[in-house]
Amino acid sequence: MRRSYKFLLRPTVRQQAALSAMLADHCTLYNGALQERRGAWLHPSRTRIRYTGQSAQLKEIRAADPDLARWSFSSQQSTLRRLNRAFEAFFRRVKAGQAPGHPRFRSFSRFDTVEWPRDGDGCKWDPTPHDVQTRVRLQGVGHVRVHQHRPVRGRVKTIGVKREGARWFVVLSCDGIPTEPLPTTGREVGIDMGITHFVTTSDGQHFENPRHLANLAEALAAAQRTLDSFPKRKRARDRSKAHRLAIRRVAKLHTKVRRQRLDHAHKTALALVRQADVIAHENLSIKAMIRRPTPKPTGNGTYEPNGAAAKTGLNRAILDAGWGVFLGVLADKAECAGRELIPVDPRNSSRQCPQCGYTAAENRDRERFECRRCGHGDHADRIGALNTATRAGLALCVSA
Repeated sequence: MRRSYKFLLRPTVRQQAALSAMLADHCTLYNGALQERRGAWLHPSRTRIRYTGQSAQLKEIRAADPDLARWSFSSQQSTLRRLNRAFEAFFRRVKAGQAPGHPRFRSFSRFDTVEWPRDGDGCKWDPTPHDVQTRVRLQGVGHVRVHQHRPVRGRVKTIGVKREGARWFVVLSCDGIPTEPLPTTGREVGIDMGITHFVTTSDGQHFENPRHLANLAEALAAAQRTLDSFPKRKRARDRSKAHRLAIRRVAKLHTKVRRQRLDHAHKTALALVRQADVIAHENLSIKAMIRRPTPKPTGNGTYEPNGAAAKTGLNRAILDAGWGVFLGVLADKAECAGRELIPVDPRNSSRQCPQCGYTAAENRDRERFECRRCGHGDHADRIGALNTATRAGLALCVSA
């Protein structure tokens, strides 16, 4: 099994400057390779440049630019492979008839990650504590202290450095990690994800939705208003100190929301895998659920009411709940614990009666469910969880 570990870095002031310079030079390499590909494609000959050709030019580029030569050769190859994956995805979307989305140039402020494809090649993870601190050695930066809050298992394959706001992290990708099956419980549950309740199980247990983004909405709005009061600057070096502080304030609040959401997803997923051997969940298409409604013209220059304002609030609540993050965390924890995860079709899961099978939109009234045929009533979220369990073939779903 493969797993990633993310640890906080504690670089010195000089090491922070070196890390920033490393990101800037890799960003320059990425944009230069992208410009070369675009120029070749716009040429009348329609020449297509690939990763192998650009990787072969690295030695000449490093010889001509000493600033690029101070960083690891393998990390720069990894940056070129990153661009190559972006182009492969672009051509795949073109062939599929989808919106292609051509790879874009990256600004220094948005290029946040550098990766080394192999431990020991330009980087070295040293798990031996030095003055109660683990260290990672990065070529051109030195030995950087790491706040290792848990042990690393398996063999370190790749190492990455990521910048998040004003903080730096090291990401280790390890393989050969054995699974740790939890004791069997003999229970099988279906779950329903919602807005009022984050998760509801077929047993009637509710996990509340903390609404992290809504709780910080006022602080975010104030910080964004302060940021918007500054004139727009295309170059980061033209911004004033107050402008840079306003940017950091907004980024810090968004980072706090993201970390709270991820923490809640981990705790909820861990509670579920500890309670049940088999978990059935709705295979939600979140991208389709948050799609904006299409306005319909009336013919006299206006449009019919389509509830766009209400849909905007619902979309914000869905994104705030973080269902996609939760399902990803749940899949990882289920694999590690030896649990079975079953995705099922979510259509009409909260409108279908689990006793008689009658399906109608009138069966549900907000959070209350009452079957129009047999009169069966229950909480709408639990009805959805019961139907999810039924469609997964779980035995417990027959009880209402």
